[in-house]
Amino acid sequence: MTYQADLLAKISARSAAVGVIGMGYVGLPLAVRAAAQGFPVLGFDVSAERVDQLNAGQSYIGDVPSAALADMRDSGRFVATTDSAPMAGCDLLIICVPTPLNLTRDPDLSYVEAAAATIARHLRPGQLIILESTTYPGTTREVVQPLLDARGLQVGADYFLAFSPERIDPGQTSSKGYSVENTPKVVGGVSAACTDLAGAFYRQITTTVVPVSSPDVAELTKLFENIFRAVNIALVNELALLCDRMGLDVWEVVEAAATKPYGFMKFTPGPGLGGHCIPIDPFYLTWKARAFDLSTRFIELAGEINTQMPRHVRELVVRALNRQRKSLNGSLVLLLGVAYKPDVDDYRESPALKVMDLLMAGGATVLPCDPYVRHFETHDGRRYETTPLSEELLRRCDCAVIITNHSAFPYERIVELAPGVVDTRNATGGLRPELRARVELL
Repeated sequence: MTYQADLLAKISARSAAVGVIGMGYVGLPLAVRAAAQGFPVLGFDVSAERVDQLNAGQSYIGDVPSAALADMRDSGRFVATTDSAPMAGCDLLIICVPTPLNLTRDPDLSYVEAAAATIARHLRPGQLIILESTTYPGTTREVVQPLLDARGLQVGADYFLAFSPERIDPGQTSSKGYSVENTPKVVGGVSAACTDLAGAFYRQITTTVVPVSSPDVAELTKLFENIFRAVNIALVNELALLCDRMGLDVWEVVEAAATKPYGFMKFTPGPGLGGHCIPIDPFYLTWKARAFDLSTRFIELAGEINTQMPRHVRELVVRALNRQRKSLNGSLVLLLGVAYKPDVDDYRESPALKVMDLLMAGGATVLPCDPYVRHFETHDGRRYETTPLSEELLRRCDCAVIITNHSAFPYERIVELAPGVVDTRNATGGLRPELRARVELL
């Protein structure tokens, strides 16, 4: 029996040992889903604290209930470890590590390279390696494959390699029902055998698999998905800036346009981009495009518009304070929301961090309030605690800025009690007109 046939039989029987490298927002839901479908799963992470939590049945990811994690642990189908040695016993190894940007906004593949190098030390014939981390086209073949090939095994015959982009959207499992189980998986292997094996695995844990001709196509697919959103968000953000100049309500314009049943897709403006994907992914493609002597001007323009939105928010705060004959310098500003999207604890790349920096640079005292985020850290390592929102705090502040439209915030009371309010999310849209008139809208 060939390595391919042997591995396919194990996958079909759900006896293949699955190793997931990186127990974050992508890796942990994937690991728990695979374990729930009967696969024995090892979760690898460099954080001993995370590993201890997981082995205690305690989840730190909102989309993975602790009860579900504990069930998988108690069944013996899921164990977490910081030790890389057990990778040799895994039939599948899936890389789910961060791919941030460095200080010059270039791709930082150090986590991917470290994971691939670790796998290479334990690589044996018959293993399938899948990269899920978002990256530029060519990474699987140009970065990961050479590290594995150095072991002397032949890809597509002795071992197998594919890319399948993660499509995790934190908070969607509870709000819209999208999860690992029902979100289609795009799969591109280095060879046909690689694609077939990766597709066979994902068909065991998700409803739809979409094979493509190469890892490069799969890599570009993920970037295109998020660049599509970034460009359209930039368009509506530019519309918001224009509406502000024209004295029009951008939210009314957007809602009216959204009544068209064809040829229009609704996007909404905001204080800036947040999350791990949309603020980062376009830079992966613009960086790669430079290697082909091509300037991706459309994508770069979208980035320029989106990155200026926090400064617009700062100007709206200044405007709200001017109504009270107050200056930004010396004012107390409540930052309502640190998470990058509503009802989650994920603050990666949140625009709240940039808005906070701009307000503090102008001399304001800023108190961040978020019911989901208790502690957070900025890019330069500064640590902050959030403050519980109270009516006394609303009365005492000079301005409250709604950055994240959490459902837990009492918007009517916020507008009634705070001397000034800036709403960047249209969270006050359903309030009485007399209250709405007190709000500075994005």
